[in-house]
Amino acid sequence: MFKLLFERNKYAPVFIIVFLVVAVSFITRIALLIAFGKTMGLSASFLPAFFIGFLYDLITGLCISVPFLIHITLTNNRIYTTKGKIITSTVFIVLLALVFFTNVFPRDYNKDLYKAFEIFISVRFAIYLFLCTRSMEFRYKWRSAILQGWIFLVTFILVFNAVSEFVFWQEFSGRYNFIAVDYLIYTNEVIGNIRESYPLPAIITAVFIAATLFFIPLRKYIAASVLSYRGLWQKAGTAVFILFITMALALFIPPSWVNFSSNNYANEFSGNGVYQFVQAFKHSELDYYKYYSTIPDETAFTNTRKELSKDGSEFTSTNLYDVARRIKSNLPERKLNVVLISVESLSASFMNHFGGTKNITPFLDSIAQHSLFFTQAYATGTRTVRGLEALSLSIPPSPGESIVKRKNNEQLFSLGSVFNDKGYITQFFYGGYSYFDNMQYFFSNNGYEVIDRNSISPADVHYSNIWGVADEDLFALTIQKLDENYKNERPFFAHVMTVSNHRPFTYPEGRIDIPSSSQSREGGVKYTDYAIGKFIKDAASKPWFANTVFVIVADHCAQSAGKTDLPVTGYHIPLIMYSPSIIPSRMFNGLLSQIDVAPTILGLLNFSYTSKFFGQNVLDSTSFTERAFISTYQGLGYVTKDKMTIQMPRKKVSTVQPDFTTGNSTLLQRDSLLENKAMSLYQSAAWLIKNRGYGRISPKK
Repeated sequence: MFKLLFERNKYAPVFIIVFLVVAVSFITRIALLIAFGKTMGLSASFLPAFFIGFLYDLITGLCISVPFLIHITLTNNRIYTTKGKIITSTVFIVLLALVFFTNVFPRDYNKDLYKAFEIFISVRFAIYLFLCTRSMEFRYKWRSAILQGWIFLVTFILVFNAVSEFVFWQEFSGRYNFIAVDYLIYTNEVIGNIRESYPLPAIITAVFIAATLFFIPLRKYIAASVLSYRGLWQKAGTAVFILFITMALALFIPPSWVNFSSNNYANEFSGNGVYQFVQAFKHSELDYYKYYSTIPDETAFTNTRKELSKDGSEFTSTNLYDVARRIKSNLPERKLNVVLISVESLSASFMNHFGGTKNITPFLDSIAQHSLFFTQAYATGTRTVRGLEALSLSIPPSPGESIVKRKNNEQLFSLGSVFNDKGYITQFFYGGYSYFDNMQYFFSNNGYEVIDRNSISPADVHYSNIWGVADEDLFALTIQKLDENYKNERPFFAHVMTVSNHRPFTYPEGRIDIPSSSQSREGGVKYTDYAIGKFIKDAASKPWFANTVFVIVADHCAQSAGKTDLPVTGYHIPLIMYSPSIIPSRMFNGLLSQIDVAPTILGLLNFSYTSKFFGQNVLDSTSFTERAFISTYQGLGYVTKDKMTIQMPRKKVSTVQPDFTTGNSTLLQRDSLLENKAMSLYQSAAWLIKNRGYGRISPKK
């Protein structure tokens, strides 16, 4: 078989690429097993993963080899005969004329791509003219060198990708997914993060050496393939056959085969990173009605309106698809200032109160004892934009892309819009550049003034990395702006998003007992805890402090992966509401999620307002229902004290019993009532976003 595919075979480069993809992928799986085997919970379920993985590797390798297949098939010597030179030159000249002087190929579609196409055609013609003046022997050497160069580049990329997959697994406990696609848009931040987090020169050197070791034994087969002769019809037949096999495998082996096991780690392990990346890219936006089980919209909204009106609120319209309702307070409104701090990647488990043993949140642990401390709060998702979406819009997560990054996300009903209507100065603070993750556009078009790194003078920056300035510098800017707000004699609402607890986990030296050079998660957490403590202490000296409520909550957990699709422990976050002169200290042990933060804040202020929020004021004991929404970009979970429904693409719905200690879950008999409630809320939210029904409410209403 080896001789048949490699030795003096015209299409040896094609089979070499397929071999490289399969071999590198196999080695990657072995490395993942060695490094993370204990975490995965190895069992017999991992054995089929190698076979399923081989199929995805084969598809990936064949797809990557297609350009080489076409190149080899079209390469021939007839274009260098007298007649061939005339025909080929004429074709190039006509093509160049069409490219440069007409709009046959529409240049407005993508000007940069069109420019690249112009350069490619021009260079290709120049190379052809050059080769016309050379001997046949030289042309064979040229073809061999070009093929070897391209295949070495592919080998280097494959090995580098294997290292990247290993690092990605280390960070996210899985193959490339929606997060990888999401990050691809922000190459400056992502590449900068990689450079600051890892010894890139050493990694590239090691990758180059490994790629060379892979390539050298295969080089002779590439060179020999150039000298191998096949007639045009022979080549065409071979090419068609390989293309047919490629298309057949790609079409008939579905992406769903990766989900063969109840152990989510085994499913991730069986995937191929490149293949999974393409699938995630194709499904960056998931239409709820296309991919998920649905019920009639009338039923969904009837159930949703019943659920939302449990607090005694009255709907402002008889329109079934309108969830606007009047929230009334019997107490006088308190125009208190509110500072909402959403902390990057702050798992509840970091705090001593939740079993943390490393003492990396000393300030938060101390302040929790003097606050309204919520012990069973859960993040809605696994990305910052999901946390920001939930905190600002109070709506269940929708599958695919976060609303923060979608089109048509302007003028939505938001926490900021409620504060605007109450006469507040409403601001969003971010330590990086707010174009990242579309934060600038989203918040500025939904009732917030956006203030980011651009507002900080370089002289006032103690430290910065690729994600932004150190948290203490962000908080210093926040203090400055809040002082200005106070002088304007208007109440303020400030939403502050931290950045320091993010890889590469670097920060100013001398602040905590963990050196920045360690670049450890523990250091990142402890520094952010220090910065929040400094901010609260600095604020305590301000005249506006006594009239201010501080809300501290995570945007998501540091790790959210587990053996199950939605491990609840990967969503457990701290939530603290602190105002020593206003809020009595106590623990609140009810189950809630981030979408409940906004209405709970407004409830603390005794606000009467018209609401579209799906969240609830959890402090209203007459109507509070213990439940939480958690999600990945595909899985939608609805959690109660003893059960969880999970909705997945391909209209799959299940009921499980979650273990709030380990994150594992046990499959139960389906609970139709609970599933119906979950589907109603998720479907109604998806309908409102899709049909522009979650818009801002006019203050007159």
